[in-house]
Amino acid sequence: MATVAARVSERTQGSGFHRRQCRGGAANVICAFWLEGRCSRHPCKFLHAESESVAPPRPKQFQAPKSRTWKRTPDNSSTVKNSSALSSGEDGPKHINGTETVQDKVCQHWLSGKCVRGEDCKYLHSWSCGNGFSMFTKLEGHRKAVKGIALPSGSYKLYTGCKDKTIRVWDCNTGQCVQVVDLPGEVGSLISEGPWVFVGLEDAVKVWNTQTGNELTLLGPVGLVRALATTDDMLFAATQDGTILAWKFRSENEPPELIASLKGHNVISLAIGANKIYSGSMDNTIRVWDLNTLLCVQTLQGHTGAVMSVLCWDKYLLSCSLDESIKAWGSTEAGDIEMIYTHEEEHGVLGLCGLNDAEAKPILLCSCHDNYVRSYDLPTFTERGKLFAKREVRAIQIGPAGTGLFFTGDATGQITVWKMDADLKKETSSSS
Repeated sequence: MATVAARVSERTQGSGFHRRQCRGGAANVICAFWLEGRCSRHPCKFLHAESESVAPPRPKQFQAPKSRTWKRTPDNSSTVKNSSALSSGEDGPKHINGTETVQDKVCQHWLSGKCVRGEDCKYLHSWSCGNGFSMFTKLEGHRKAVKGIALPSGSYKLYTGCKDKTIRVWDCNTGQCVQVVDLPGEVGSLISEGPWVFVGLEDAVKVWNTQTGNELTLLGPVGLVRALATTDDMLFAATQDGTILAWKFRSENEPPELIASLKGHNVISLAIGANKIYSGSMDNTIRVWDLNTLLCVQTLQGHTGAVMSVLCWDKYLLSCSLDESIKAWGSTEAGDIEMIYTHEEEHGVLGLCGLNDAEAKPILLCSCHDNYVRSYDLPTFTERGKLFAKREVRAIQIGPAGTGLFFTGDATGQITVWKMDADLKKETSSSS
């Protein structure tokens, strides 16, 4: 397996849950049956996707830093609201008093092909707004929520995993689906590393080598595998029973060995960086595990909702949550990790993905409960624009280096291919 030292920031996995106003005192507990797609209670006293958001208490606010780093404040809780970081000039979407105008919103009738107002419609007839990117194409075929997108190296194939119990393989040159792999159950997560593709299923992890055709089934997980992460010789799987399983790959000719079972909290997201494993949980915390000893060395507290995604960027850890926030964490001189910055959104945040634009500037993509994916410059969190989807986006993946492509998969099963474009950015800015 190839090294992942330069790609750890891509290895974040999460699931798409939303905050629900619950009855019966279970406001912070997500329904386990809903996670499996089989809850029959309406209303249910636990969290589901379809209901309204409950706004958590807001932390103290501070001005967003303008340097390449986030500055710590005395209470370690530097905070900026979404509206304060947005552009109100020519380079971004327009806002009035921190509130989106109708020019920022996509026409729902246009999405369904029924808008009769045409150019006179006050809402957007576009899949995006902002500068520097455009929609390239859409890939149709999946029927339920996309849970993972992968691009194994040495291949011109795109792999997508879905709750419809299939893996679809797409030709990157033609955009056509060239293979459909039927599975015994829904896909909970999907990633790739080198030529390997890893698929989290119910009670198992399927492993394919796209170059040799070798196929393995790793047993040991109990319940659906919700998140996966890899190093150069190890695979980690977060399972529905609250365990993180670790396998060691000795060689490509030997089956991997299950070497550890990490217990502690109900994990839904994983990331690896700085010789640490970071696990985001439904208990609102992030645990930090030493990659050598596989012991938990710290528990990060600060979120008030389930931690949907964790992402390593530069020397920082980023996390997002149903509590409508994205947090930045950094190391102290003593080596501990502390929260140093909070960016607030107006909706629960479901996933994070990092990439660089044509000028090598870092960009953060975050999918939200309102079916938008927002694009931010780092570290200022200045908004570049928004991408729209019919339903919430459950998976984001960057394309091969140098292509400027990235991919999103939403809850309807639609895969969208986007392109970062420096020329588009220049043209849009000059014509504003």
